[in-house]
Parts: sequence; structure tokens; C-alpha cells
Amino acid sequence: MDTVKFQRESISVNGVRVVVLTAGSGEPLVFWHGAGSWHGWDFAAGWLSRFRVIIPYHPGWGESVDAPEMTTVDDYVLHYLEMFDQMGLKQVNLVGFSMGGRFAATFAIHHRERVRKLVLVAPAGIHVPEHPMANFSQMAPDEILRHLAHDFSVIERRLPKTPDPAFFAERDREGGYFGKLMEKGLVGPWLPRWLHRVNMPTLIVWGEEDRVLPVGQADAWKKLIPQAEVLRVPNAGHLVLDESADAPRAIADFL
Repeated sequence: MDTVKFQRESISVNGVRVVVLTAGSGEPLVFWHGAGSWHGWDFAAGWLSRFRVIIPYHPGWGESVDAPEMTTVDDYVLHYLEMFDQMGLKQVNLVGFSMGGRFAATFAIHHRERVRKLVLVAPAGIHVPEHPMANFSQMAPDEILRHLAHDFSVIERRLPKTPDPAFFAERDREGGYFGKLMEKGLVGPWLPRWLHRVNMPTLIVWGEEDRVLPVGQADAWKKLIPQAEVLRVPNAGHLVLDESADAPRAIADFL
């Protein structure tokens, strides 16, 4: 169970019903999760005294409904532009993790006036041949889970103690949406051509032991974003926010 108590709201965005979690007070901090929503939001606890934290489940993930018509990054960017308009969010602090980092970077390219500051946590989206992304298609489900954290015990409590068909069915559902996005260019040549448009202060956070998107990719991102700085977090893997208390704290301080 999450230790952070969020208010849950179900809203319809252009006909797609999604669940949005909110807690805290202050400037809005929107967090976009990665390709899995199962490991929870405990890392956000330290943000609540300083920000109004807003965590939507992407369509096709977690508690939000399926949206088979949404297959590209631009679909999700437009979805969130519409959501921000509905919620009256004129400008936000935007934090995106992994796949959500790709969404966040793309949103900042297209709608930079809506982003006060940007945080990209181990973002997906660019090819770095010398530091390639892990190939999940060649891994068994349990191997994928163990790739996510440097210290597996940190996330093990989030997993069912006995084989749970419902848990794995939900992972298959989310994996299907992630697969469609990969097929339609989640990672590719488009993003590097346009990251120079990200003109707001940007923090790039990466676990030094990341086996999904190696930390060597951080320098490539920094070169492409004019006002970027990089925080490398020791003894943490891909789920750096879950493994390191220092990472969420550094994000709050930056914002």
C-alpha cells in the first residue's frame, strides 16, 4: 500500500476517462509515470509540503481506461494539453520518468510556455549506440522486474507474494501500450533534432546502476538541452526515485 494518501478523481479528457491523484499544496508539480504503474508513489511524500502534486495514470495504464486509439507520443501530449486546460493549469513544474520523460520532453518542446521547470528522470527517447536501452523483448517477466532496481528488495514488497494472474494481466496490458509506442517511435531520431527548444531550467536525474537506460545516456541529453544539469545518483537503478531518498529531495530543491 502507498503511504501517501492521495485524493482520487475520475475525469473525462476528450472522451477518455482517466484517474488523477492529487495531494499537497503549493505550485503544481505534475508527475508522469513510466511504462509500469505498479510500484506506487511513496517517493512523492516529501513533495507534498511544498507542491500540489498531480499524478495522472496514462490512458491504458493503472486505473485509467483503455484507449486503443492512442498509439503515438503526440496522442499523449495532446491528451495532457487538454487535461491541463480542463484543470486550469496554466503553467506547471513537470517531472517525467522513463517513458513519461519522453512525454515530458516532447510536451516541453511543443508547449514550453506551460512548463516552469522540467525534470527528466532516466528518460527514454534517444538512441545512444554506445549505451543502448535494454531489450525487454528478449527477457522473461521476472527478469524484467529484476532489471528495474539495483536493490531488488526495495521494490519486492510491491510484488504479489504468490503468482497472481491479475497482476501479470495488468502488466501485459500496460506492456501492450508501451509496445505500440515503441513501434511508433518512442525512441528514435525525432527527439534529438528538437530538444534545443527546451528552454526552461531542466534537471536530468539518473541512477548510476540503471540497467534499463544506462546512465551513459545522461550526457547525450545534457548536450541537447541548453539549460540542463545532470544529477547522477549512486547505488540506484532505473527506479531511482524508489531506491534513493536523495533523488526526490534533490528534485524538490531544484523546483
